[in-house]
Amino acid sequence: MKTLNRVGLAALSLMLSTSVAFAATEVTWWHAMGGELGTKLEEIVAGYNASQSDYVVTPVYKGSYAETMTAAIAAFRAGEQPDIVQVFEVGTGTMMAAKGAIYPVYQLMADMGAEFDPSAYLPTVVGYYTDTEGNMLSMPFNSSTPIMYYNKDVFEAAGLDPEMPPKTWEELEAFSRQIMESGAANCGFTTGWISWAQLENFSAWHNQPIGTLENGFGGLGSEFTVNGPLQAKHWANLKTWQDEGVFQYGGPGGGADAPAKFYTGECAIYMNSSASRAGVLANAEGFEVGFGMLPHYEEVEPQNSIIGGATLWVLQGADEAEYKGVADFFTYLSSAEVQADWHQFSGYLPITQAAYELGQSQGYYEANPGSDVAIKQMTLNAPTENSKGLRFGNYVQIRDVIDQEFQALLSGDKSAQQALDDLVARGNQMLRDFEAANQ
Repeated sequence: MKTLNRVGLAALSLMLSTSVAFAATEVTWWHAMGGELGTKLEEIVAGYNASQSDYVVTPVYKGSYAETMTAAIAAFRAGEQPDIVQVFEVGTGTMMAAKGAIYPVYQLMADMGAEFDPSAYLPTVVGYYTDTEGNMLSMPFNSSTPIMYYNKDVFEAAGLDPEMPPKTWEELEAFSRQIMESGAANCGFTTGWISWAQLENFSAWHNQPIGTLENGFGGLGSEFTVNGPLQAKHWANLKTWQDEGVFQYGGPGGGADAPAKFYTGECAIYMNSSASRAGVLANAEGFEVGFGMLPHYEEVEPQNSIIGGATLWVLQGADEAEYKGVADFFTYLSSAEVQADWHQFSGYLPITQAAYELGQSQGYYEANPGSDVAIKQMTLNAPTENSKGLRFGNYVQIRDVIDQEFQALLSGDKSAQQALDDLVARGNQMLRDFEAANQ
């Protein structure tokens, strides 16, 4: 009898645990994080799932950023969309124009009664993803900004102070020439992402408009303005420096050839994402890496840089139970502990002030010099209409146009002014096409 009771109790216990498991509401999250970042993402999700029993978040890797966004749009049209999708920053305008497809985060958190204080988030991070009233549309997850990496050993060999990276473009040119003349390196600098680092961030850092209507935040009728005197001066300098070997072009898109130019000591300075930090430190061949803010021209005070990376968008079409789970998961993701851990592991920015302050109290920044350069650069000044980000439709394709015009400049087919004028003309036509398709 006792044995039967034990069997009965075991069966009852199994039934109860199974019913609890079935009672948990599933929340699906499509993402674009592969490799080590994907493993870390799954670790974060596992931590959340273990922290409570009401919801189970299921992460699904869908390929690149572009592939993930395309898959989510197709799934929405078929009525098979996930609850959450990770979308890169240049897809923001496209997501916003998908009328009826998105559930704005500020509205979701309010509707679900979740704790949500927009002022807790770093304004230069969330500003990119707010509407003109300051409402947060998506949840920042992996945000980065371009910074400067430099070879301290080369600086020392060239007679430069290895603790003093160049602050201005004028200094960067002078340092580069001294480095080359000394034989410490063959090239002064290289860069990833001409579009992101040497046009979009260059403009924001110098408080120059990228486009009208608050860089596109104010509506679909915006036009590009990146052919101003300062942008033309900078692109003309990049052409001159390329011809003289001071600068070496890393290629279109993210600049696939740029990292190796820095890792091997060919070029002394390298500008790219703050999230490249771990890769830079792992691949630098036998030299000490220094970190600095992006350079600015002497006649302009630096403003703040803008971000890249991705955010989490909530899609319409789920039931309230799933949305309550999404809101609960976002609260967990935004906690100081989770954010500080993700930031310190990945090199992406912390999205809240509390996560940054936790890293300070843990001694992380003191133990890892240069790891707070991106945060200081992003928060140097309160964002202006010119420096809170950009929001243009068709921008993934427009970045290809930026690369094409820059390559026409380098080949000598166009002057800097002509390349930028043509970029603006071609880009504006693509903006008009997007506006017509989304009226």
